Amino acid sequence: MNKPVLLAVVFAILFLFTLQSAGTLVESIYILDLMNTNLDAKALGVLFFFTPLLALPWFRRATRPLTLVLLLALVIARALLPYLATAERMVAAGIAAGAAFSLLFLLVSSRARVAASAGSGLALAVALSALLRAAGKGIEVSLVPAGGWIGMLLGMLLAGIVLSSRPGREPAAPAKRGGRTLSMLGLYLVFTLVYFAFSAPAVIARWTQGNYTLILSAVSLFSLAFAWLLLNPPRLLQRLTLLWLVLLNLLFCLSLTGTLLAHRVPFPPTAASPALVVSSLGWLQHIPLGLMLLLFPVLFLDLYLFVQHLQPSYPSSAHKGKRSPAAEGKPSGGIGIGILLGSLALIVLIFVNIFSNVWAYIDPISPIFRNTFWLSYCLASAGLILLAWVVQRGKPLAKLEPAGEKPWQCLAVLAVIFVGTLLFGLPSARVEAAAAPAALRAMTYNTQQSNGDDGEKSLDAQLALIRQVAPDILALQESDSARISLNNNDYVRYFAEKLGYYSYYGPTTGTGTFGTAILSKYPLLDPRAVFIYSDKDETGVAEAEIEVNGLRFIIYDVHPDSSDEAMLAFAETLVERAAGQSYVIALGDYNLRDYEAAYQWVAQHLTNAWTSVYPSEIGADGVDMSGENRIDHIFLSPNLQAVNPTYILPPASATDHPVHWTDIVWGEQ
Repeated sequence: MNKPVLLAVVFAILFLFTLQSAGTLVESIYILDLMNTNLDAKALGVLFFFTPLLALPWFRRATRPLTLVLLLALVIARALLPYLATAERMVAAGIAAGAAFSLLFLLVSSRARVAASAGSGLALAVALSALLRAAGKGIEVSLVPAGGWIGMLLGMLLAGIVLSSRPGREPAAPAKRGGRTLSMLGLYLVFTLVYFAFSAPAVIARWTQGNYTLILSAVSLFSLAFAWLLLNPPRLLQRLTLLWLVLLNLLFCLSLTGTLLAHRVPFPPTAASPALVVSSLGWLQHIPLGLMLLLFPVLFLDLYLFVQHLQPSYPSSAHKGKRSPAAEGKPSGGIGIGILLGSLALIVLIFVNIFSNVWAYIDPISPIFRNTFWLSYCLASAGLILLAWVVQRGKPLAKLEPAGEKPWQCLAVLAVIFVGTLLFGLPSARVEAAAAPAALRAMTYNTQQSNGDDGEKSLDAQLALIRQVAPDILALQESDSARISLNNNDYVRYFAEKLGYYSYYGPTTGTGTFGTAILSKYPLLDPRAVFIYSDKDETGVAEAEIEVNGLRFIIYDVHPDSSDEAMLAFAETLVERAAGQSYVIALGDYNLRDYEAAYQWVAQHLTNAWTSVYPSEIGADGVDMSGENRIDHIFLSPNLQAVNPTYILPPASATDHPVHWTDIVWGEQ
């Protein structure tokens, strides 16, 4: 393992496994707890992040046996992740995350001159993560059963390199403990930002409604470039000073925070406030995004700096071949507090991020985080500025040393990774829609972030059901999965690419709505998000239009859930926006039953597809959708007629809601 390139591969797999297992751990906890809008003992699963503290006492006394135990635990647990149920997956992900973190810390604290390989490895891990997510059409392909072999293969590669290596025998002296503590905290902050955003470029695309292929390509290209440059540094990089490093971190923090604030929505403050319409942004609002994509590789330089302070240092040339007195200290000295603080920081930032989305449910803490999606990113990036300055102040910035012989074959591998990522990131061919249909089929589907009513993943079952129904218009709710609470999986992109549909994500993830997205066989025209007053969950309606037979249909995808006052404000706004429109299809999870005032207001102005055919609210096949049973509705303008409306109930719906669709006709029938 002495070769820098092999070390970089080891770090790349370790960082990738850490990202995958940490993300799966948080996702599993969310599905088991927070998706049910409460916290219980399962939330203690975050304590797995502290498991490196258990391995710390053996960092010096049993390095080789500890390495073998951690490696075995990591490879086995990671290989099992795609095949386990949610509760078991949470445990396996916790074990894998703890083992991966421990191996990383053991490696950087016991070996000298690995900083460049560590920074290069993180950059390569980001590029590999982007590739795997692009290959999965929005989901991490190696974390689902069809791609489980990829994790096994990477695990075997990691084990092969580690087991074939010999422990280093260089004399070394540990760095000062204060620097190690802060450097370990810095390493955690770097990991947090990579985990929260850059390892999954779809997340950034959903923040900004930006071009996914361009964002994916930028993240992949810059990551791969830095994976190469850190091992083969040009003269400019070798001359990097602390001042420039701090300045780059400052600009990155400003551009990252600015990107999020540019898409922050000032929600209507009262029930009487007019709705706020958000459509495509001007080019000025995308300037912070461009700067952020250019500057995010500073995270790899930060990691290089922090790892240098975590690893042992070589004695002076006068003492070569002799162990210095300081070398008798523990390689793990000073990093225990850093692991404790770093784990706490990671957990706090995770909850700050998630609470901005579920602010209405975890009293009394979460309400203060309403509309603060930017906060966790600002705190982490600002913390890196401070830590880089404090850790390195008054010391010469260590210079990157050229690797010597240029491994040009590695450059070819990096090029293949980029080209593969780009090809996977290109949009799929669109399905051919009927040129002059006599009817349209509209379907509303609350997917519960692609989980069934039993809390297990149901992505494939949902896709199969959509294909069976073959709607022309598909409205998704609870599809805001491109966030850390759902492991940054973009299920809207997955459905759109697999089906060949056009799509509009609707309100961005930063707004904290349920996620209303519109998919269509026909091109979506003038898409926009409409925000209405809410006092529980943000009410964001996705709107778009399609042209069929020369007619312009307006689609509203809704998912309100607030007090009676706010729900009535929603109903009045929907009716107002639909007024005067000839061809309206308003569908979604209304969270309204037919005896509630807000429902009745909508029903006075628009036609309910189900009751227009079944006034008794009981279908021809005996499906009873009366009273409490029906909150997912399709409303139509009066000149449209519903034909054969259908409900499929759980568990056949592969979610916790009924799935509802109808054929829609117009004109003389």
